[in-house]
Amino acid sequence: MPCHRCGARQTDPVKGASPWRRGVRAGEQVLVCPDCQRGRDWTADLAHCSECGSARLVRTLGSTQCKDCGAEDSVTAEQPAAAGAGEGAGRESRAGATSLSDDVHAALERHFRHRDD
Repeated sequence: MPCHRCGARQTDPVKGASPWRRGVRAGEQVLVCPDCQRGRDWTADLAHCSECGSARLVRTLGSTQCKDCGAEDSVTAEQPAAAGAGEGAGRESRAGATSLSDDVHAALERHFRHRDD
């Protein structure tokens, strides 16, 4: 799953905790890469728990759970992002991002095209 803001794909993790963060946006779980977490309120466009206000939410089997207080399905609507880079940049890059299946298809095409030459 790519970063929902910039479209970067997660690489194989090194030992230890992942620097990528999970969140929920428009009812779907999304990832935010370390670069997009720097220098701004990266949780502004994510849903927040209506019980404790946390953006540390995860989606599993159609249910949303808060990782801080444990509340389930108590989610407030996403906060509108401030005008400027945050909201628009995320939408543009997400819309321009290719799906994993498209990436795999393109890689296979490149691989087998070179073998036929």
